[in-house]
Parts: sequence; structure tokens; C-alpha cells
Amino acid sequence: MNKIILFLLSLCNISCMSSAQESSTINKEKTKKLMQNGNEIATFAGGCFWCTEAVFLNIKGVQSVTSGYIGGKSENPTYKEICTGQTGHAEAIQIVFNPSKVTFGELLELFFATHDPTTLNRQGADVGTQYRSEVFYHNEQQKKLTEEYIQLLLQENTFGFGKQIVTAISAAVTFYPAEDYHQNYYNQNKEQGYCSYVITPKIEKLQSQFKSKLKN
Repeated sequence: MNKIILFLLSLCNISCMSSAQESSTINKEKTKKLMQNGNEIATFAGGCFWCTEAVFLNIKGVQSVTSGYIGGKSENPTYKEICTGQTGHAEAIQIVFNPSKVTFGELLELFFATHDPTTLNRQGADVGTQYRSEVFYHNEQQKKLTEEYIQLLLQENTFGFGKQIVTAISAAVTFYPAEDYHQNYYNQNKEQGYCSYVITPKIEKLQSQFKSKLKN
């Protein structure tokens, strides 16, 4: 009986991996097409990707936002695997943006304003290395801007006197798009408890403080 159950579970895992890999291929092709129009890429990890995705989908100049996994040890990780915290991946978003409409610096400002960069491997009740704060830069300019912006935040004691910013700055490595049901999650599940209690307040803050940067 146990062998039958294990066999069925293995089939399920193979199916899930196949579906995830197919989704990854589709997302990569979509990104490739968008990049042909002079767009650029930014990759941020700031806790649950449902939250960060919901924020940046609203920003002028943002062409697409993809939730996914980056910075880990294994290839084509699944949500179940990264939730263990053992793969080393962070939940992250890959943003394709038009630099003539929104700059990387503006995206950084929004990133740091809509999550807490002072809590190590944690955002609210979400705890684990997969919820870490990290900027994955795609060129030296992005790295330099991130370093300078963090120093500015520290000098101005933006998050409180003496509070340190734990956001890591790393070179971008392979980004693995998450399963389809994670994409555009907030807009499709606004009544779900996590969305209404955690993400909606972030969107309200965005609408209040960054109205000029929002899409119509």
C-alpha cells in the first residue's frame, strides 16, 4: 500500500515539475519579447511575492511583473520545495520596465517603501530565508544605485534611529518563474484572508503616498 502511495506521489511531483517548467519557458519567451523594445529588468525580493507583485503591477512604465524564485541551489524549484527554506531561493519578482517612463531609482524607492528592510529573513508573520530582503542587480549601474540609496536611507534614519538595513545586494542569477497560480495572485484573490489583511494595506499606502506613479 505504501509503495502505491509513494508511486502516485512521485507521478504528481513529476507532473508538477513539468507544469512549472512549461510555465517557466512561456514566461521567459514573454520577457524576451518585451526586452526587444528597449525595456530593462529589475529583480527584487522583499517577502511574499504576492505582496511585491501587487505593488509593482500598479506602477507606470512597468510592462510586466513575474513572481518566481532566485538565489538558490537547485534548478526549477517548486513552491513546495522553496517553502522548506532548504533550497536557498528567495521569493522574488522580475520586473520588466520602460526606463523612459520609470527609472530603476524610482523602483528602488517603491521597493524600500513597501516592505521592511530591517528584519532579517522576515516580513511580518512570514519567516524564513525565502522571505529575505534582497536586490539582484543586472548591471553595475543598478548595483551602484542600490548601494547609494541604502546609504541615503541610513543617513536619514528612514526606518528609525540606529536601525540597520539588512537588504542584501547580489548579482542576478537564474530566475525561475513560479507556478501559474502565483501570478497576479492578489488581483485574483482579493477576498482571501492574507490578501485582505496583509496586501490591501500595502496597496492603500501606495495609493496614498505614490499616487503620481500609478497607472490610471
